Amino acid sequence: MTGGRLKRALSYVGDEDFCLTYGDGLSDVDLTAVIEHHRREGTVATVTAVQPPGRWGALDVSENRIRGFREKPEGDAGWINAGFFVLSPAVAGYLDGDGTVWEREPMERLAGEGQLSAFKHAGFWQAMDTMRDRDLLERHWQSGTAPWKTWE
Repeated sequence: MTGGRLKRALSYVGDEDFCLTYGDGLSDVDLTAVIEHHRREGTVATVTAVQPPGRWGALDVSENRIRGFREKPEGDAGWINAGFFVLSPAVAGYLDGDGTVWEREPMERLAGEGQLSAFKHAGFWQAMDTMRDRDLLERHWQSGTAPWKTWE
């Protein structure tokens, strides 16, 4: 599981803060800013949080009557885990073994102890979980409008 893989990788990290990503999302997040935020907050872990655009339009319903429409509102469910982290080696104390799911017990415990900070990223972020996602990102790349390409 994700926590187990993280625990195995810690032997290569040493005693400095390090970055972790799932690798299934693209973003223009400024990693230097995330690292600076992590150090300012002084937490064991920092997660980059994003508000993805809604996939569908939303209805404003009151007592079974439609009062209005909102076309694909930002952040349907609020802030989500974008999959870009800065972690302290102390995170090892939150990981039990191969069966540990990073997103469950370790992150929940870190949050409960006030040791999980959020870096709120308002720029581009897109998951690549489905063919629909892949096609969208491929169109961006082919058209030369890839918002995550911040290099030349």
